[in-house]
Amino acid sequence: MKTIRIMIFLAAVVAYASTSSAQQYATRLMDNEQQIESIIAGMSLEEKIAMLHGKNMFSSEGIPRLGIADMEYADGPFGIREEMEPHSWNSLHLTNDSATFFPTGSALAATWSVEWAYAYGQGMGREARMRGKDMILGPAINIQRIPTGGRTYEYLSEDPLLSGALAVAYTRGTQDNGTAVCLKHYALNNQEDYRGFVDVHVSDRAMHEIYLRPFEMAIREADAWGVMAAYNKVNGRWCSENEQLLNTILRKQWGFPGMVISDWGGVHSTVDAVTAGMNVEMPGNRYMGQALLDSVRAGKVSEDVINQRVREILRVRMVVKPITKEQANQQPVGNPEEMNIALEVARRSIVLLKNDGLLPIDTRRVKNIVVVGENAVTTMAQGGVGAGVKTRREITPLEGLQTILGNQVKITYVQGYKGFDRQSRGKRQSPQQEADRHLLAEAVKAAKKADLVVFFAGDNREVETEGSDRKSITLPSGQDELAKALAQANNRMVTVVVSGGPVDVTTVNETSGALVASWFNGSMGGQALAEVFTGKISPSGKLPMSWPKKLEDVPAYATNSYPQTIDNNNQGDIFVGLVNNESNERRQQLVANYAEEGLVGYRWYDSKHVAVAYPFGYGLSFAQFRYGDMEIKPTVEGFDVSFTIANTSSVDAEEVAQVYVSRPQSHIERPLKELKGFKRVALKGGERKTIVIPIRRIDLCHWDEAAQTWMMEPGKIKVCVGGSSDSLPLSSETEIN
Repeated sequence: MKTIRIMIFLAAVVAYASTSSAQQYATRLMDNEQQIESIIAGMSLEEKIAMLHGKNMFSSEGIPRLGIADMEYADGPFGIREEMEPHSWNSLHLTNDSATFFPTGSALAATWSVEWAYAYGQGMGREARMRGKDMILGPAINIQRIPTGGRTYEYLSEDPLLSGALAVAYTRGTQDNGTAVCLKHYALNNQEDYRGFVDVHVSDRAMHEIYLRPFEMAIREADAWGVMAAYNKVNGRWCSENEQLLNTILRKQWGFPGMVISDWGGVHSTVDAVTAGMNVEMPGNRYMGQALLDSVRAGKVSEDVINQRVREILRVRMVVKPITKEQANQQPVGNPEEMNIALEVARRSIVLLKNDGLLPIDTRRVKNIVVVGENAVTTMAQGGVGAGVKTRREITPLEGLQTILGNQVKITYVQGYKGFDRQSRGKRQSPQQEADRHLLAEAVKAAKKADLVVFFAGDNREVETEGSDRKSITLPSGQDELAKALAQANNRMVTVVVSGGPVDVTTVNETSGALVASWFNGSMGGQALAEVFTGKISPSGKLPMSWPKKLEDVPAYATNSYPQTIDNNNQGDIFVGLVNNESNERRQQLVANYAEEGLVGYRWYDSKHVAVAYPFGYGLSFAQFRYGDMEIKPTVEGFDVSFTIANTSSVDAEEVAQVYVSRPQSHIERPLKELKGFKRVALKGGERKTIVIPIRRIDLCHWDEAAQTWMMEPGKIKVCVGGSSDSLPLSSETEIN
């Protein structure tokens, strides 16, 4: 038995070595080593230390004497933030610092398109350059562990392969345009409540297979140049001084040669942080300024360590061409090219969850539409805490419908409910709110006269916000009560859920003839939605996360590992405290025990046989597709899965084909199935195509905790193909060795 295990181990190491070398993306960061060594040799210790902390709120020091520019950082991952005062969070109120509001992370992920993720990164990179920025603080690629997470809208998916593939494309698109990315938040920043002092306890296997995999893919396959250390602890150590995360995994295992910056206010030490691999403390110099200089002079930190940290910064600085202050913000940003990217992503992100024939709108029958709900007119580029975009243009859903349907249909808007604003945000703690009686009565009266009611439900950017998690997934502002009243007044109702993550759709599912998820969908989101509603394009988005029936079904809630309890709740959020000039010291440490291990999202629901409202990968179309003719062919990198998709309708449409694998004979604990490949396919009405999706060996490996490497377990693999995780009409078996 021991001999067999040794043979399997050796085969796995060889397989992984060949795969990892094939996937390693050539880095540009090592192209200037000789010049960098010369620069470091001519620097004073004080100049070196000056590079290792913030100069102002969004920049860190260069080497002025040598003509090496400061590093300029751009917040955030879905649009370039407006210019801020140097040492505060106050806007400079300029007129030339607008940007495109790209659809947020969950919307991008709903496209399941690496091609449009690349274009998205290109657009972000171009606008960053025009605004004089060197590094984008994004993409945000933490796994969506809980649907209530305050930054679920920023993050991509509950699945590491989908998140990783999109992160790779976003990274390449951005850096191909000369701007560095900063992957965030490394690592396991999967909640906003107590993020500044929670200690995540997680097994090595779950950490590598689920939570670190998107970061590894973006670094090894796209040469990401920057990484942001998260606020939380992992297995007892702050991410900003975590030897395992920053040195062992990031730099040694993955070969990362770039720079690590802290989340704002996320550094807690001097010696431990700089020796563990932290390059830049942002935005101040509490630990890596004078305290670090003193530590070097006292012999507590070697100057060789300082040189290495400076070297890693200079590698990035040398490949990112600086933009002078005089050159920056000279051209208008938010131009047609970038706006078109935002539109194309939004078009492909919209998910049709249910349709009893109300969509697309038949204007021969529908002459009077009543649009209900504040989300029809609410802009989502800004709001809440954290990243926002001062965009020149944001088409709301109501504007989109009026533009496309205005000459054919009478459209009446009624408010229906009052959404949460910054002052009332705290009231959302209650899972249920009563509907406003006056607004409800007004909406019902209008609905009775309409041929079609379009109800815009969901959250806004004050409900979903950095710094705090939602306390429930119940629709806010009495929307369920309003939905019931509207349905009684008119049985022809379409509900649009505007949100960054899952909500409880039990009521709106029952009361609506059609149900649509439209996300925080960027500057052109209203136009994209109107195009879907009118049938100009067929909906083709797929859910990048499961939508549970109730919060208690979510694995982190079912295992009682979230939410954590705290003795007193006067220890505010670390970032909010930074903005308000409060101390970031945390008196109580909380533990987040990831008891579900690797069974995140659909992996849990499948394995525990828990029914969901809508499954991972789900999304309807105005077309119908038929899958057939499946074949599996071995390749050097793994195997190719080929099959045909036929569009059996007369409607031109796009479909996202998905490949899942299962290992029923595995000796290792595994979920019932896991996503291992996908591809977006455009098909004209009546067209049939043969599709080939490569499945890589590295994506079939598991993390072996004893060997501390990826391992391949040989044996039979069942391969399933279809249009969502619960609709997989094709299946076949193959062997992997």
